Amino acid sequence: MNITLITPAPPGSRAGNRATAERWSQLLENAGHQVNIVTEYHGEPCDLLIALHAWRSHEAVARFRARHPYTPLIVVLTGTDIYDYQLRFPDVTHDSMTQADCLVGLHHRVGQDIPERFTRKLTTVLQSADQPARASGLKQDFDICVIGHLRDEKDPLRAALAARQLPEASAIRVINAGKAHTMEWEQKALAEQEANPRFQWLGEVDKPAIQELMSHSRAMVISSVMEGGANVVSEACRAGLPVIASDISGNIGLLGDDYPGYFRVGNDTDLARLLLRVEQSPEFLGELEDRVKALAGSFTPQSEQASLLAAIEKAVAGRTRLNPSE
Repeated sequence: MNITLITPAPPGSRAGNRATAERWSQLLENAGHQVNIVTEYHGEPCDLLIALHAWRSHEAVARFRARHPYTPLIVVLTGTDIYDYQLRFPDVTHDSMTQADCLVGLHHRVGQDIPERFTRKLTTVLQSADQPARASGLKQDFDICVIGHLRDEKDPLRAALAARQLPEASAIRVINAGKAHTMEWEQKALAEQEANPRFQWLGEVDKPAIQELMSHSRAMVISSVMEGGANVVSEACRAGLPVIASDISGNIGLLGDDYPGYFRVGNDTDLARLLLRVEQSPEFLGELEDRVKALAGSFTPQSEQASLLAAIEKAVAGRTRLNPSE
């Protein structure tokens, strides 16, 4: 198939949605399809359109459906679509979902978080990550990594605030890697780094540096207030890196209802309790490591590719039923 994939993230961007688009392009091309990634859609014909974002891509979705009423359409639901835009802009967001032949959710609880009338269209695609190289030697420090851009949805300084509550004897340091989306967030990170000896902000770094940080960390904190299915969870599981996560639907939908490493979202005191438990209890840290390793097989490129191909089959079947010429 000749597939057009639209994402609002431009070439060269390190935004998660650009990474998703490029990874999916490779997986689909490996399966024999041709993929063209665009940031704007002007009505060009294709065999299938995949739109990342229901709300942000609504104009493209509407234009595509008007010009190509019998061509299959997949709409990918991001965290902001599900937990923000469908609440603030329900008409636009739900219209994109209505036009789609298949909706893709990036974690297992999406079906609980969208209107029931859309769940029959839903296919889950768990984002994959490569298997990283094993770090050599014992980890000497007790570094906790936070990986993600500095923006409101990520609540990126929650771990730093939690680290302030740790006892003086604690060896924990919180190291954050991610680009500040606004000057305000940059100022907040720099101020926190100045005031908090347990916190270091690296800014935006490349993928090898991210992998190096993960390999030397004891655990990863994902403190987001909303997520559509964070790829860093996939990366941590593939690396065998224990995850401490906010108890939001997007994290629970990847790690499971009974995962023991959740803290109450936005609560640095609860997070500090978990950080201290991770540091003081090798058994608890080992339990978290065992759990993420057990999940690693769900986040392979082969699994993601198979789910993408299933979504395409669903979209094609759904549109074929509506085409009187078929």
